[in-house]
Amino acid sequence: MNKLDAQRQKEIQQAEELLFAGPQALGFAKGLFQGHFVADWVMPYPRIPSTQQVELDETLKDLRQFLDEHLDAAEIDRKADIPRSVIDGLGRVGVLGLTAPKEYGGRGFSQMANCKILEEIGRRCASTSVFVNAHHSIGIRALLLFGTDEQNQRWLPKLSTGELLGAFALTEKEAGSDAANVQMQARPSEDGSHFVLNGEKRYITNAAIADVLTVMARTPVPGSDKTSVTAFLVTPDMPGFEILEARMPKMGIRGTATGRFALRNVKVPKENILGPPGKGLKVALTILDFGRTTFGACCTGAAKTCLRLAIEHANTRKQFNKTLGNFHLVQKKIARIAADAYAMEAMTTITAALIDRGLEDYMLETAMLKVFTTERLWECINDVFQIYGGSAYFVDLPLERMMRDARINQIGEGANEVLTSFIALVGMRGPGMEFKEIYDTMVKPTRERGFAKAWTAGKHRLGATVRVPEIPVRSAELRSFANQLGRLIWRFNVAVNRALITYREPILDMQLLQERIANAAMDLFASTCVLSRYDAELQYAQRNGSSSSPDQLAADLFLRQSFRRIRSFLAGLTDNEDKSVLATANSVLSKPSN
Repeated sequence: MNKLDAQRQKEIQQAEELLFAGPQALGFAKGLFQGHFVADWVMPYPRIPSTQQVELDETLKDLRQFLDEHLDAAEIDRKADIPRSVIDGLGRVGVLGLTAPKEYGGRGFSQMANCKILEEIGRRCASTSVFVNAHHSIGIRALLLFGTDEQNQRWLPKLSTGELLGAFALTEKEAGSDAANVQMQARPSEDGSHFVLNGEKRYITNAAIADVLTVMARTPVPGSDKTSVTAFLVTPDMPGFEILEARMPKMGIRGTATGRFALRNVKVPKENILGPPGKGLKVALTILDFGRTTFGACCTGAAKTCLRLAIEHANTRKQFNKTLGNFHLVQKKIARIAADAYAMEAMTTITAALIDRGLEDYMLETAMLKVFTTERLWECINDVFQIYGGSAYFVDLPLERMMRDARINQIGEGANEVLTSFIALVGMRGPGMEFKEIYDTMVKPTRERGFAKAWTAGKHRLGATVRVPEIPVRSAELRSFANQLGRLIWRFNVAVNRALITYREPILDMQLLQERIANAAMDLFASTCVLSRYDAELQYAQRNGSSSSPDQLAADLFLRQSFRRIRSFLAGLTDNEDKSVLATANSVLSKPSN
C-alpha cells in the first residue's frame, strides 16, 4: 500500500468512526440510495399538536407585534448592530429559549414550532435570524443535548431568557468546513482539575456579546500520542480570554456581532467539558443538524418575502402599457419563486419533524435541507431582483440588503460544496458496502461467513433493482405524480449502482459525479416533501369542500420541474463534459498568473 492509499484508508476510518458509530436504522435519505421509500419518515405530512399550536399562534402574534414596532432591519444593517432593546424584547417574547424545557425557563417548543418562529424572523431581518440561530439553535442546543444537570441548572435559565447570550466556536484559520482540523489546544493540568486552552477562533457569531461559548479544542488521548477534539464551555470572564476583533466588518448580515477571539492560557475547569471527552466533533456535527434545520426555516421566510415583493411590484409596475405581471418571462420567475418557497417550507417541516420524533440519524436530511434551501433562496432573490430592475440596486429597497445577507448562507454551517459531496458519499456507503461484500466473496470465496453476507447483499441489490417503490399517497389526483416519483427513485438507485460498479473506490474523488448524485437525491427528497404536503392539503380541502389554491398550483409546478431536473442529473452521469472541465481547469491552474 503506497502512502496515498494509506492516507485515504486513514481518512475513511476516521470518517466512519465519526459519522457511523452506533446502530444505523435506514432513514429516508439513505433509503433513497438503496432504492427504498421509507414512507413513515415523510408521510403523512406532520402537524404540530393542537395544544402546542395554540401556544405557537399566541407566540407568533406577540412576536409579529414586537417586530412590527421595534425591528428595523435597514437600521440594523446601517449601524451594523442589533440593539440590546431588540434582544431583550426577543427574550421577553420567549424566542431565545423556545426549545429549552420549561423547568429551565424555556418554552418547551418542538423543533417544528421553533422553525415557524425562525421563519417569521427570517421574513424580516437576516441579521436577527442569524443571531437567534447562533444563540439558540447551536448555542443553547449544545447544552440541551450534551449538558449535565449541573451545567444546565447553572446556565440554561438565564440563556433561555436572553439575560445571558450563547455562541458556538468552531471555526479557525485552518478549520472551517474541515472541522476535524481544529488546532486550538487544551492541555490537562497535572492534577486533572482543569484544562489550559490556547489558540484563536474567528468568524464566530455572537463572540463579543456571548456570556457562554461552546469552544472546540484539541485534547490529548490518554495512553497515546494522538489528540482528539473536545467541547468546552468557556466564559469571557476567564483570565486570558481576549477579544481580538469584536465586530469584523463584512458584506452582509452586518447586524450580527461576528468576532475573533484568542484564549491565552485560559484555565477551564474539567466540569466545563461538554459531552464525552474527545467527542467534540460528534458534539459539533450533532448540534449543526439542529442549526441547519432552523437555517432552512430562515431561508423559507426570506423566500416568502421575495414572493410578496415580486407580486406587489408585478401588479403595480407598468411598462409598455402593461403591468409586469402580464409578461410571461416575469410570470415564469414569480411561479418559480412560489414553487420553491412551497418546497422549502415542506422540506423544513418534515426535517424538523424527524428531530421531534426522536429519530436517530437525520444528518443527511439536514444537510440536504441546508444546501437546497440556501441555493433556492439565492435564486429567489436573484429573480425578484431582476423583476424590480434597476430600482433593486438602490438602498431604499430591501433587495440589495437581502442579496448581501443571503450570500453567506451557502457558506455558513458547512459550505454547500462540502455538504454536497458528503450527501453523495454517505448516501452511497450503504449500497457500496453491499457491493464490497459481493466482490470480496468473489475474490476470496472461502472466507468465513463471507458467502452468507454476500448472498444477503446480493438479494438487497437485486431486489432494489427489480422493484419500483410504491408511494402511498391518499389523493387519487396525485397517483400519477406518486408513480413518477417511485419510478425516479428506482432509476436513481440503478444509476447509483452503476456508478459504484463502474468506478469503485475512485468515486471518492469524483466530485462532479458526486454533485449530480447529490443533486438528484436532494430533489427526490424535496419532491417527496412537496408531495406529502400536497396530499395532506388535498385531503383537508376534500373534507372541507374547498377548491384548489395557489399553493396547490405551486406544488404541482414544483413536482414537474423537480422531476425534470432529476432526469437531467441522472442523464449527466454518463453524458457530460467532465474531462474537458477538469482539463481546462488544470491547464489554467498550472499557468503562471500575470
